[in-house]
Amino acid sequence: MSETLKIGVVLEAFLNLSLEETLDFLVKSAPEVSHIEVGAGGYAPHPHCDVENLLNDAGARKKWLATLSGYNIKLDAFNAWGNPLHPEKEIAKEHDTALRNAIRLATELGANRVVAMSGCPAADQTSITPHFGAGGWLPYLEGVHEKQWNEKMIEYWSNIDSFIKKTNPELLVCIELHPGTTVYNVETFEKFIQIGSSLSANLDPSHFFWMQMDGHAVTKKISSRIGHVHGKDTSFNKEKLGLNGLLDHRWPKDPKEMPWNFSVPGNGHDLSWWTEFIRSLSGSKAEVISIEHEDPFVPAKEGVPAAAKFLKQAIELAEGARV
Repeated sequence: MSETLKIGVVLEAFLNLSLEETLDFLVKSAPEVSHIEVGAGGYAPHPHCDVENLLNDAGARKKWLATLSGYNIKLDAFNAWGNPLHPEKEIAKEHDTALRNAIRLATELGANRVVAMSGCPAADQTSITPHFGAGGWLPYLEGVHEKQWNEKMIEYWSNIDSFIKKTNPELLVCIELHPGTTVYNVETFEKFIQIGSSLSANLDPSHFFWMQMDGHAVTKKISSRIGHVHGKDTSFNKEKLGLNGLLDHRWPKDPKEMPWNFSVPGNGHDLSWWTEFIRSLSGSKAEVISIEHEDPFVPAKEGVPAAAKFLKQAIELAEGARV
């Protein structure tokens, strides 16, 4: 981790604002924010970034960077989360192209991080639906993960690793440990990073909370391969959790009926938790903790400034403890 962890924002929280309107808001309402993470395709909306135009026009790239510079904001990463292993070939091709273009564009614009997901193939060659092979407690789930890994994951991500090294050896593709994809916990991530040295983690503790994982233990275990961090919390509804458990198929229905929801950092776990979390990043390559606002109960224009203040306090406490 850099000497001081910087604070960023995932711009997906401000899809209704232009790039300049978003930057103006951040400067005025969340001065702790110094970086932005910008959607660049796949499933990630990208109204703040015309990828094709920026790739093909050096003048457009210069103007885009000048816009950021005018607000004293820097580009942290491009986000091209998607499923490049989707069994529908057109979706897979679209998301693979988005990932490769994000790598190219990050290189052109001086960024060294691209946030993505590992993808999820089908269970077999006959299916057109991704299949999350997360357990073998029923016969039709047994062996799915291993088959996907050996037949799809290794080949695809080996090719991406080679592409990165040819395009920009300094760049890391930071995949999120996310349920519904083939890489979602420490065991699967440790297999993943054996595929290539440019592959890293985008650590989002909010998913660890609802999977009942220990975010501090995870961070310490994979610290050397963490390249990026999302700042997002999780809150639980005790009554609904008791009735329906963590595995709930109704998302994204009425948040009040859900056993858990994403929340502003600090609304689910207190300052001491986040301070320890940031402290545990000290051996990582993370440079920015990027606020990913997905709290259904708090508008982005309230949640992002609150998160920025809270995370700044946690960073300052973590750094003070290291002195």
